[in-house]
Amino acid sequence: MSIFSGGEILLPQNVELNKWSVIAVDQFTSNQEYWQRVEKFVGPAQSTLHLVLPEIYLDGDCKERIAKINAAMRKYLLQFTFRSCENAYVYIERTLKNGLIRRGLLGLVDLEKFDYQKGSKSQVRPTEQTVLRRIPPRQEIRRDAVLELPHVLLLCNDVDDSIFGSIAKIKSNLPLLYDFALMEGGGQIRGYLLQGEAEKSVSQAIEKYEANKSLCYAVGDGNHSLSAAKACYEEEKAKGGKDLLSRYALVELGNIQDESQKFEPIHRLLKNVQIQEVLDFLNSPGNYSLPYLTAKGKGTVKIGCQPGELPVGALQRKLDEYLSQHSGSIDYIHGEDELEHLAKEENNIGFVLPTIDKNAFFESIAQNGVLPRKTFSMGHAEEKRYYLEARKIK
Repeated sequence: MSIFSGGEILLPQNVELNKWSVIAVDQFTSNQEYWQRVEKFVGPAQSTLHLVLPEIYLDGDCKERIAKINAAMRKYLLQFTFRSCENAYVYIERTLKNGLIRRGLLGLVDLEKFDYQKGSKSQVRPTEQTVLRRIPPRQEIRRDAVLELPHVLLLCNDVDDSIFGSIAKIKSNLPLLYDFALMEGGGQIRGYLLQGEAEKSVSQAIEKYEANKSLCYAVGDGNHSLSAAKACYEEEKAKGGKDLLSRYALVELGNIQDESQKFEPIHRLLKNVQIQEVLDFLNSPGNYSLPYLTAKGKGTVKIGCQPGELPVGALQRKLDEYLSQHSGSIDYIHGEDELEHLAKEENNIGFVLPTIDKNAFFESIAQNGVLPRKTFSMGHAEEKRYYLEARKIK
């Protein structure tokens, strides 16, 4: 079997899709208003909001929330909220704010081929440093769950566009599964079912792409979510489990060469700090000028980068050092507008980071290993994957 393959996919039925589908839980982690708007809009309707745990709530006592999520999953299965499509892929077209269409292919990745440990040489690798302490809380959410709902975006480096090119040839014959506008400015999304001969055709293109590659896929988004899936699988395997459903994780595959795949920086926000103290701590006769935002306006601070170190790595190193000695907290913000809004709050300071070159992305991962954590984001916050399809993992 290929590293990335088709499988059983659960699709919602008889639901209001614009209320059903909500954005990835790792977005808007400092924006309570966003999630309150979503909760109000969804109301009592069937929704993936009831099947996931927004990470804005992750720091509190989550046991009751997790219990409710697990109960909702079982309830939705009993109510036939899903219909099953076996041996299938879902081809996805997502129209973004800029008008570009991002192509994706929903399928299963083999977690035996994924290793998130430092120095990994697996055929599926993280792109950024995995923070090991972030995995156990996500394991708690997944451990007793009967379903998974993916927000992981996996990347291939398909220069010849062989995978999505093979889909383009047969798209006119594919059954349309859904076509609707996502809530909160998420754009339009369409999904097409690939089964039978269509599934076989795409699987052959994938096998050809994977052949003789030491690095086939890189996790573009949702690294800690996929790492938690891997940890749960290894946990079940260690107990003697065989033919485990949890060996595979449902993810959306995209081609890094696609014009729509935009790499956006993830900015840093320090909260509840003495701003001048932070600037004095960071400022050095460094070789890189970094813009910052506060309630009083904008400025720049110089930081020193070590040989071969990216500016984001140098900044993160200094911020970690500062927070180990002073009070305050850090958050990772998608979108400069969101950063500017949050930086206006008293005792907050935001740091604006540059983008990285996506054309050198796979080569950099292969040669130098993972990037510093929270280096980049694939698109703006609203362009992240929304929960829609599901898969049984127990």
